[in-house]
Amino acid sequence: MSLENAPDEVKLAVDLIMLLEEHAIAPETVLKALAIVQRDFEKKLAPPQDV
Repeated sequence: MSLENAPDEVKLAVDLIMLLEEHAIAPETVLKALAIVQRDFEKKLAPPQDV
């Protein structure tokens, strides 16, 4: 499968991997940052909470 026909999430993942590798960011730092990003986007999927 060519990247051109890949799902958007695969294209984004490839772009992110390339960006992170080009900047030689330590894998541990990448994983910690991705965990933060995941929590942030999971909150955006959750229904709004009434306070």
